[in-house]
Amino acid sequence: MTHDYGATFPRLRDAAGTVWTDYTHHAFVEGLRDGTLPRQAFLGYLVQDYVFLIHFARAWALAVTKADALDEMRACAATVDALVNQELGLHVQTCADEGLSEADLFNAEEHPANLAYTRYVLDAGHSGDLLDLLGALAPCVMGYGEIGTRLARDMTPDHPYADWIGTYAGEDYQQVCRDVGALFDRAVARRLGYNPERTPGFDRLRRRFIIATRLEVGFWDMGLSFRR
Repeated sequence: MTHDYGATFPRLRDAAGTVWTDYTHHAFVEGLRDGTLPRQAFLGYLVQDYVFLIHFARAWALAVTKADALDEMRACAATVDALVNQELGLHVQTCADEGLSEADLFNAEEHPANLAYTRYVLDAGHSGDLLDLLGALAPCVMGYGEIGTRLARDMTPDHPYADWIGTYAGEDYQQVCRDVGALFDRAVARRLGYNPERTPGFDRLRRRFIIATRLEVGFWDMGLSFRR
């Protein structure tokens, strides 16, 4: 299945090679797909992902300050809104059903894999420009979009992880992916021109993307560790 997430994202995804498959077809993801993922692993992941999304929202807020144009500022601000007011709701409701309050989630101790990933993204933004930040943010945004649509194809109504899959396969989240893809394309064109792969800046962007993708693999590894 192809996704209309712009032109820059698929170039970087293809450049990532097998690392991208390691991420999007990880054993944790396949457990979500067929419903065999232990509930304890899912809940442990979900708590850490709530903490991750708090930092992710901060990174997108930082992107507003890194933007060079009003359309970039608006797109980054809209993504902050989608994270804080939409995506976090899935985590809050699911964990509430298990007796965990939002305060419990917000105050959860961060796993080292979470610290490594979120601080890498924030450092990319603080030390670099908007492209550095987008390169570090894109694997999470678009990767979950790809995963959600793939897993939704075979999902039954009584699937144990239907809410999670439905969130990322749903039109609201898919629109976020399309909007971020368009933002990414505009940002690259402004800063690297219309033949970006011929520039040194694209090599740096590719490295940012691949490192963030590897950190996504580590995040899934963390999720599986909670089954023990």
